[in-house]
Amino acid sequence: MISSKLPNTGTTIFAIMSAMAAEHGALNLSQGFPDFDVSPELIDLVTKAMREGHNQYAPMVGSPLLLAQIDSYLRNTYQWQGDVKSEVTVTSGATEALYACITALVHPGDEVIILEPAYDSYKPSIEVNGGKCISIALETEKFAIPWEVLESRISSKTRMLIINSPHNPTGMVLSKADIEKIAHLAEEHDFLVLSDEVYDRIIFDGKEHQSVLKFDALRKRSMAVFSFGKTFHITGWKSGYVVAPEELTKEIRKMHQFLTYSVNTPVQVGLSNYMKDANNYLNLPGFYQKKRDYFLDLISGSRFKPIQCNGTYFQLLSYADISDETEMEMATRMTKEFKIASIPISSFYAEPVNNKVLRFCFAKEEQTLERAAEILCKI
Repeated sequence: MISSKLPNTGTTIFAIMSAMAAEHGALNLSQGFPDFDVSPELIDLVTKAMREGHNQYAPMVGSPLLLAQIDSYLRNTYQWQGDVKSEVTVTSGATEALYACITALVHPGDEVIILEPAYDSYKPSIEVNGGKCISIALETEKFAIPWEVLESRISSKTRMLIINSPHNPTGMVLSKADIEKIAHLAEEHDFLVLSDEVYDRIIFDGKEHQSVLKFDALRKRSMAVFSFGKTFHITGWKSGYVVAPEELTKEIRKMHQFLTYSVNTPVQVGLSNYMKDANNYLNLPGFYQKKRDYFLDLISGSRFKPIQCNGTYFQLLSYADISDETEMEMATRMTKEFKIASIPISSFYAEPVNNKVLRFCFAKEEQTLERAAEILCKI
């Protein structure tokens, strides 16, 4: 007889909606992946790495070539002054990095605070390691942190707070004042901060990403997780990295070495050469803001109401003026009847909610966005 370690965890909403989209021939704006080509230069660099013999295991912590470029990126972008050899670990995507951090540092009985709506890997990762997930809902309209509620839920058992900015699924971006407040609470109550920063390059409207790496007091007790997949449109390559102080990194690496040991070698070598040209990531905010603005302009005549998005490549749309259905009912009907797939944000909460809001991915070609808008304007 099998006793499940995650009895309340089923198939992710991303897999469910993508499968439904495929079954019904719907336009898939649910799962967060671009439908445009990866840079031919990056593909050539990875191919070149293969042909030059970079096909065996890379070092467990990461290729020295890639670590050197990450070091340069962090110093130039966030004025980071750490030691890349002892504080950076290349991982098989951000999800592995998150899991390794939680597994290494959360013990049975520890409490971990997450802010909902939250990426769906956080809670299972906490629970499978014997931790208790403390879920706090962001304020509904602007998805801001409810500070009084957060402070009231901190206890002597609080081991970690998980934050995510730019935020999936809402597109909310934490301010400098937000991060400073988190730093104060973390120091006062002596807990760790796991910062999911996979959309750090995808930020709009002149806003600046406030990485935990920029704040001295917070950097000493934080882990920052990044994703090459999000930055370079290579989600299927599953490559990312985590930055943490040496004492935390030692524990994270103990888990990483038995999860994947090392990450795809030619991909690491190819990325290291691609990152030498900073324009390959510096132009990303403008690239995605143009797509967001184009999508919003196309649907301006629809009955859907956009919720402010300052980062990521997701746009939330309220259907409150269209239907009283639950989010899952609305998302399902739109997929089957209107042939457009989205994600109900209720799936990012531990308890049932119905804000009548759906998430749409705009990391798409213009013609894809035009087809999507045509459908949405008819609903």
